[in-house]
Amino acid sequence: VDVFQAWCGPCKTVVDLFRKIRNEVGSDLLHFAVAEVDSIDALEKYRGKCEPVFLFYAGGELVAAVKGANAPLLQKTILEQL
Repeated sequence: VDVFQAWCGPCKTVVDLFRKIRNEVGSDLLHFAVAEVDSIDALEKYRGKCEPVFLFYAGGELVAAVKGANAPLLQKTILEQL
């Protein structure tokens, strides 16, 4: 889940990376979601701290998180979690 705030420029640039990775690994294994913290109360703890933050869930549980738009780290984390 890409957790972002509307003012965060780097958050918007990561979408292309997600598309590339999903095309490489297949859409059956990987699902992306985008969530703006200002409009979702459950994400309130991330307000003002989004750089962005990427949350990884498996089986409904949070299994990893990456702070910042670090493309190599995001790709590594995604592949490790798969």
